[in-house]
Amino acid sequence: MNLCHRFVEDSDWEYSEFSSYDLGQAVAHMTFQGLAMGLTARQFRAFDKDGLSSEFALPPHWEISTITAFGPIPQRDPGARDRRPTNDLLWPADTGDVA
Repeated sequence: MNLCHRFVEDSDWEYSEFSSYDLGQAVAHMTFQGLAMGLTARQFRAFDKDGLSSEFALPPHWEISTITAFGPIPQRDPGARDRRPTNDLLWPADTGDVA
């Protein structure tokens, strides 16, 4: 779970206006570290936030923002994938004269 320290304990005061930004930076660096260790990372937000907060007895001044799952990088045969030709992905160049 990726947690953000949202509020000062027992208050509604924002702990840090940069807490979400700091969490994003931490998760980005964690993702790169995972790659260096041969792991791929997937973040997701579709989960029971209240249920997890309750299950882990998360204090109310902390907030679960996302979850990151790590696993081995799949080994694929590079020739096994059918790829669309580049021309299918690009708009044709405008051949008209510019006024």
